[in-house]
Amino acid sequence: QVQLAESGGGLVQAGGSLRLACAASGLTFSSAAMGWFRQAPGKEREFVAAISWGGGSTYYADSVKGRFTISRDNAKNTVYLQLNSLKPEDTAVYYCAASKRTYTIRYYSETTAYGSWGQGTQVTVSS
Repeated sequence: QVQLAESGGGLVQAGGSLRLACAASGLTFSSAAMGWFRQAPGKEREFVAAISWGGGSTYYADSVKGRFTISRDNAKNTVYLQLNSLKPEDTAVYYCAASKRTYTIRYYSETTAYGSWGQGTQVTVSS
C-alpha cells in the first residue's frame, strides 16, 4: 500500500520561505514521478510542480515558476518543495502525489496522472 506523508507546512509572513517534504513508502520511489498540488478553501485542487522519476525533468505552474523548486532524494524516498517569496495567495493545503506511469512531464500537471495522494499539509501566508 502506497503511503505519502507530507510535512513542513506552517504559518509564514509574506516574502518568507518554507520547505515541504513528502516521505513515500510502499512503492519503488525511484521509478515514480512525483507532483505537488494545492487546494485553497472554495477552490479546486491545482497543480504546482512535478518531477520525473530521476529528477532530470521538472515542470511548474506559471504562478509559482521562479519562486518554488521541486527536488527529490531517491535514497530517502522523499520529494521536496521549496517555497520562496511566499504570497498570501499561496495559502492552501499542499498535497503530494505519486505516479507509477510514464508520461511527458507536462501531463503530470493533471490529477489523473497520479494514483496515490497524501493527506496534505497546511501552508498559511499572512500579509
